Amino acid sequence: MSSPSNKAAANTAADPTFLPPPPGEFLGHPRALWNLFGTEFWERFMYYGMRAMLAVHVASAFFAHLSGAAAREQASLTYGGFTSLVYMTGIAGGFVADRILGYQRSIMLGGAMMAAGSFMLMAPDLTTFMVGLAVIVVGNGLFKPNISTMVGKLYAPGDARRDSGFTIFYMGINAGALIAPVICASLIGSKFGYRWGFFAAAMGMIVGLAVFQVVKGWLGHVGTAPEGKKGFAPILQVLIGSALLVVPVFFLLSKSDVLGGLLIAMMLALVAYFIYSGVTSGSKAQLHRYIAMLILFVANILFWSLFEQAGSSLNFLAQDFVRMPDVSIFGWTPTFEVFQSVNPVFIILLAPIFATLWVKLDKADWNPSIPRKFSYGLVGAALGFYILVFALNHTAGADGKISWIWLTLTYLIHTMGELCLSPIGLAMVTKLAKPSETGLAMGGWFLSIAMANFVAGRIAAIASGGSEGEGGSSLVQYAATFNQLFWLGIVIAVLFFLAAPLINKLMHGVK
Repeated sequence: MSSPSNKAAANTAADPTFLPPPPGEFLGHPRALWNLFGTEFWERFMYYGMRAMLAVHVASAFFAHLSGAAAREQASLTYGGFTSLVYMTGIAGGFVADRILGYQRSIMLGGAMMAAGSFMLMAPDLTTFMVGLAVIVVGNGLFKPNISTMVGKLYAPGDARRDSGFTIFYMGINAGALIAPVICASLIGSKFGYRWGFFAAAMGMIVGLAVFQVVKGWLGHVGTAPEGKKGFAPILQVLIGSALLVVPVFFLLSKSDVLGGLLIAMMLALVAYFIYSGVTSGSKAQLHRYIAMLILFVANILFWSLFEQAGSSLNFLAQDFVRMPDVSIFGWTPTFEVFQSVNPVFIILLAPIFATLWVKLDKADWNPSIPRKFSYGLVGAALGFYILVFALNHTAGADGKISWIWLTLTYLIHTMGELCLSPIGLAMVTKLAKPSETGLAMGGWFLSIAMANFVAGRIAAIASGGSEGEGGSSLVQYAATFNQLFWLGIVIAVLFFLAAPLINKLMHGVK
């Protein structure tokens, strides 16, 4: 049997443009993968540690002069604006890495900006805090898409290890997301103040940059600067451009209506471009594939609009209306922020099962089509909210709270829906787009998630912004909003399920 190294060599010979990373493997993969794994682990530690506290901190620290409901409404809008902008800057970051800095330097500069932004979140005034968020958004655009791209550059075209390499990398993402809320928000933030939780998150990013730099030699030429772009001048150029970009991002964070209009305009422009590209391609099949892709983008927006309630309305719900388990672990009592770690736990446990399931169903000729998997994902998002509606209406105790088990079950069902839609959607984009437009199509996928996060912020503002009169009317507000989300998700899921044969026809054989 050929070794992975021999297979990689054969693939390199087949594609002489591929330059492998420096020799050396660990667990059958290039050593460079483990550099990227460790760096991404700590970057996700920073992001999810910060995100677990964001909406709650904004409500209590900057809008406490308002009523509790109004404060949470404003915090939810800020949270939704931030998370949508995070997904909007990736296209620009990819362009910078391709044309100006290279991937290695983009990652270092983006990570440094994210660390600086996280430290700024410790500020007691809202303006500095929002500037910190804007700096994180711009830094994330330089970091996030480019480290994922570098993983792909470690393997020659056709290397069978590529998929498992991305799986290992994905485990790094979820491992960082798993421990971050516990350490940053529950262990540190809830005990010493959320500003120190932000400090811990920033230190995590610094550790990630140190990991990347210390073993950078494992990467060799992979991700280095393009020809003619070496030296300090391009770094200064991008740094100035990034600083200038912080200004409109800061403006958009505080102008929710303007951000919404910009997202709509970008989505419409994206739709127009792909329709135009399909028409001018001269291929009716390609036009149909782009139409199918855009239809599935609609499902993606709805799914993430529901799923991304996790960091906002579901976090507020956990804070006030969920009864935590009465346990102590080495003197530490879990607080509501630990729910932000539940989804990564279920991802790590269930992802291998789902990956195996699709293979077995395919062999038995029972594998659902891509549109049907999307509909199952929407069903999962919807059913998760039905669980909460039932619990809020029928199981709340005399203290007005429900058991932690109900919210955990919601996250379990949401995660199952995510595994039906998210990885399938990423693969779908690469299959339906023309090879020359795959990068733009992937940018469109993330733009649809940006739109979803904006919508999620608006939904969270409604769910957590209800009046707080006597009798627990906020509990009623959550139940009413979640019930609407349940029916919306179910109806759209059924429509996609019924439309699946038509969408499959538009995909012209793509499975």
